[in-house]
Amino acid sequence: MSLPADEAERYRRWRWQIFSITWLAYAGFYLTRKGFSVAKVALGPGTAVGLTVPQLSAIDVSYNVAYCIGMFVFGIAGDRLGTRRIIVASMLVSAVVGAAMGFSATALAFSVLLVIQGVVQSTGWAPLTKNVGYFFARHERGLILGLWCTNYSLGGFLATNFAGTAGGWFGWPFAFWLPAATLVGVWLLFVLLQRDRPEDVGLPPVEEYHERSELPAAEQPDRGDAESPQRDDAWQIARQVLAEPIVWLMCAVYFCIKPVRYLFLFWMPLYAHEKLGTAMGGSALVSSVFELGGPLGMLLGGLISDRLLSARRVPVAVVSLVCLGTLVYFFDKLPAQAWLLSGMLLLMGAFTYAADSLVTCTSAVDFGTKRGASTAAGVINGCGSIGQILGAALPGLIPASWGWQGCFSIVAAGAVAAGIIMLPQWNAVPRDATSSGY
Repeated sequence: MSLPADEAERYRRWRWQIFSITWLAYAGFYLTRKGFSVAKVALGPGTAVGLTVPQLSAIDVSYNVAYCIGMFVFGIAGDRLGTRRIIVASMLVSAVVGAAMGFSATALAFSVLLVIQGVVQSTGWAPLTKNVGYFFARHERGLILGLWCTNYSLGGFLATNFAGTAGGWFGWPFAFWLPAATLVGVWLLFVLLQRDRPEDVGLPPVEEYHERSELPAAEQPDRGDAESPQRDDAWQIARQVLAEPIVWLMCAVYFCIKPVRYLFLFWMPLYAHEKLGTAMGGSALVSSVFELGGPLGMLLGGLISDRLLSARRVPVAVVSLVCLGTLVYFFDKLPAQAWLLSGMLLLMGAFTYAADSLVTCTSAVDFGTKRGASTAAGVINGCGSIGQILGAALPGLIPASWGWQGCFSIVAAGAVAAGIIMLPQWNAVPRDATSSGY
């Protein structure tokens, strides 16, 4: 029996409403995440503030340690408390802290505020991933989540240029103030438009929606990740997710991937400034091309894994990681030409985000199931965030004689290692919830 026409239309509307508002919410978090990396051009050596490279690196580490710890905590909390409660509170705190950073001028002040920012930023990914998983079934998640994951590439691209333009035109404090004010607007929209599950608005679970939508039998999705109407015990779900070997393999892989992303996200504006001599706005623009390549890689990766590889995510990730490691190793050897650096950043961004989104989002929902998606995403991202700390800290840790090439060589090796780790799982596909015990 199919859904009544009015209910089917309401379901479709809610699915895309949730997709849109959760996309905007996570992209919005980047508004208050990217200001410090962009403002380094005006805060670092030789500026009025005069922070040293080791100080800038230590400030980055304070943020990333807090972010890492928060990932583990809020992954489980997302399954226990639900998306809405967590995001409404954390997004507002993020905006307030972001605004306060515009009034700061010492390493200690930036460090304290970025610790708070790291905690609230860590709340976004796992609960929002779970939210989308409730409205879209497994057979469509490769493409849908590939599209949804553009929130952290396009969000980062827009946030970087917004902060760079604001800081370049009005002074570096505005790289914090204007993005924070914009995030308040996103927060208001989230409060009005978001709900945790279809059942919260009187609609059936997504599997029932598909079964009653008059799809041909060959296209009917399995109910492998369907859940009972009752809310499950979060601690039991967490234990079941953590017992999955594939989840821990993805943790190891993401530990190796994230140093690449965060070396480029946190330090590329300063690298572009040093290599090309560009000001804050120009440096932000060149560096943001890395994130602009993200949507291309995510969409192609999700589409290929869904349509050509029958939900096998690993082959796409392995090929992307090997290509990424090769390009990163040779990146610093390129001539100092803006168009050449931008083109390479676009390619590296596409390969990075193709692998990144398949590991931390699509695979987390596939192997964690809807009920454990927040825990799986939180644990995978938390382990990745340990590697993220390394990527953000590298310029302040390695000997000065190694230079940027030393940083790029280290993270390139990590990318290739991630691909090698994944090779034994080349043909892995998600198991049904019934066979995995949940």
